[in-house]
Amino acid sequence: METTALEQKFAPNEVMLDLKDLKKVYPTPKGDYMVLEGLNLQVKKEEFITIIGHSGCGKTTMLSMIAGLNEISGGKIAVLGASIKGPGPDRGVIFQAPSLMPWMTAYENVMLGVKKVFPHGTKKERADICKYYLSKVGLDGSFHKRASELSQGMQQRVGIARAFAIKPKVLLLDEPFGMLDSLTRGELQDVLIEIWNKEKITAVMITHDVDEAIFLSDRVVMMTSGPKAKIGDILPIEFERPRSRKTVLAHDDYYEYRKHLIDFLEH
Repeated sequence: METTALEQKFAPNEVMLDLKDLKKVYPTPKGDYMVLEGLNLQVKKEEFITIIGHSGCGKTTMLSMIAGLNEISGGKIAVLGASIKGPGPDRGVIFQAPSLMPWMTAYENVMLGVKKVFPHGTKKERADICKYYLSKVGLDGSFHKRASELSQGMQQRVGIARAFAIKPKVLLLDEPFGMLDSLTRGELQDVLIEIWNKEKITAVMITHDVDEAIFLSDRVVMMTSGPKAKIGDILPIEFERPRSRKTVLAHDDYYEYRKHLIDFLEH
């Protein structure tokens, strides 16, 4: 199992997300602090990648720059060849905390995004989209429950439904299962990957969990520790899709992949 070269280039028509010489600097009283420098990464259409690295290596900074929520200090980020200029509906984000409107129902929270992205849809078309994705995440009986009445796991299901419902070109996930217990975490990984298998939206996810990275990804991207963090290694995960947890765990390469990632993190 060889890792791909870090500078692997894909044909322009294959690339959904392109990060070129990305740089992020924060000014401090003691001078500039360089979080990221010379970071290059291409993500293919319909690819699911996860990003791992030590806390403070700039993973979340990078993700928030892709989302358009954090200014780029240098380099560029492009979606389908067009440089991003702030947030946009072409990029959906699922955060660690679901960030729902607590006084609104699950349905109303999803509808907020759907109305923005499909302003010309009929009332029925928009309602169908909301109901479809809420059903997909297993919330059939909870359309009209207020977000404040839902458990954390159920709130995160609403967050997943909302992100897919706006049909983004790129789905960004910032440790979406990090605050959940392991049973709920496993259930939501299955929910996420089941919808993703159908929708095939290009996805970039941050995780601290090596097993989660292997189960979900086409490639695992490892970041060096900051300051001046960049891509340190990339590991292709060559399990067939759709995958089940059972077949992944039983696969001969699973423990090799796991060792590779842990060895990187321990150095």
